[in-house]
Amino acid sequence: MDTPPQPSLPAATRRSPGALNPFRAQSRQRLLRADLLTVLAWASVAGAAALWLADGGATGFSTPAGSLTALGIVAGLTGMDLVVLMLLLAARLPFIDRTVGHDRALQYHRQLGKPALYLLLAHGVLLAVGDGMAEGLDPLSELAALWAVVPDMWLAIVSIGLFIAVVVSSVVAVRRRFPYEFWYAVHLLTYAAVLTAIPHQFSVGGLFAEGTWQRWYWLALCIGTGAALLHYRVLEPIIATFRHQLRVRRVVPEAPGVVSIEMTGRHLNELAGSGGRFFIWRFLAPGQWWHPHPFSLSAEPVRFDAAGAGMLRITVRNLGRGSARLVALRPGTKVAVEGPYGLFNTASRSRGKVVMIGAGIGITPLRALLEGTPFSPGNATVLLRGHSDSELYLGDEILDLCRRRGATLFHLTGARAAGGHSWMPESAVRAGHRLTSYAPDIADSDVYICGPTAWAGNVIRAARSAGVRQDQLHYERFDW
Repeated sequence: MDTPPQPSLPAATRRSPGALNPFRAQSRQRLLRADLLTVLAWASVAGAAALWLADGGATGFSTPAGSLTALGIVAGLTGMDLVVLMLLLAARLPFIDRTVGHDRALQYHRQLGKPALYLLLAHGVLLAVGDGMAEGLDPLSELAALWAVVPDMWLAIVSIGLFIAVVVSSVVAVRRRFPYEFWYAVHLLTYAAVLTAIPHQFSVGGLFAEGTWQRWYWLALCIGTGAALLHYRVLEPIIATFRHQLRVRRVVPEAPGVVSIEMTGRHLNELAGSGGRFFIWRFLAPGQWWHPHPFSLSAEPVRFDAAGAGMLRITVRNLGRGSARLVALRPGTKVAVEGPYGLFNTASRSRGKVVMIGAGIGITPLRALLEGTPFSPGNATVLLRGHSDSELYLGDEILDLCRRRGATLFHLTGARAAGGHSWMPESAVRAGHRLTSYAPDIADSDVYICGPTAWAGNVIRAARSAGVRQDQLHYERFDW
């Protein structure tokens, strides 16, 4: 355990509570944006059904058969609206990213998957039952009749099959059985599923008749979503890659199985203040160009001149076949880049004090955050967890930063404790230490947590038990 002397609090910081918390306004604005996004999401779902009812859909509830058919239409409209919301959450829109963060946006994206699928399945079943009742046919016979009459019925069935494949492949127990590349390829079927559903949506039964508000609503929604995906998932990364002209400068060993990759480029001043956020890197070397690597910077960008020429650095650990190849990267290798993404930076601050807790390779984004995020001397605490000192990656750099900036540093090394305190070493638990032993003011601090998922979950629970509110917790996941 390493604890540099804690500097005394300078007189300039002994002011009113408002002066001690310069991040309160930005936190309030971010919460208001989150509320706005929630309202817009619910309004889109309600609007899809309301517009159909306003265009005469309510007349379908006059008979039992018509009621089932009407409910099937509402289920289909609601399900497609949820699918569109899923696509927007995965489109990496800056407004969403700066409001809820990339991880949470993808969490919402996954949570909408099953409800959307169930609604689309209900759409097909209810229509088959309702229309069959109206025509005196059983559901299977009605489906066969629809297949014969509706030209693009096969597209609707293909779309449902693709949605089922995407949802099933997204279940954690299933996706961990396959490489990331396989899961990612299957997940791209979401776009194919939507494309095959749109013709059916606009052609069947005059549902979106010419001149109706429904038609304009869905045209705007589909075109807007497609444009957002094209711009932020395709065009922006291409533009960034050509603009920054990144190349590998050198690969520096940091520890067994851990290397830092330094890259030079242009206009890197545009990436300033991004410490802690992550980028998606593609190293354009044989056998690697197609493999995306989501890594955070391990240091703030270094500028060589006022024009923005400079250097970026990431630090990676050999955790699989893809990352193992990075050790052999040659100087001069071109790099494609997307980002930065996420809220693991100063933009998510809500308090004047900050606590940073990292383990393993998750320590390296904290090093960049420690370098760039503002705090007064004495108002930052850093906890680094590893089984041994060799696992405290970039530890010497972090120690130097803590000394220069007046942050308190703890090295928590040793065998893992059992039970609810398993994020701490056994020696610390036996000594009676808790999270508040290292950070007494943690309840009034922003808490940044970065490390393996299970470990981070234990730290989050400990922080909540210590009185840390949800809006003060910021953590980065390292799983897919």
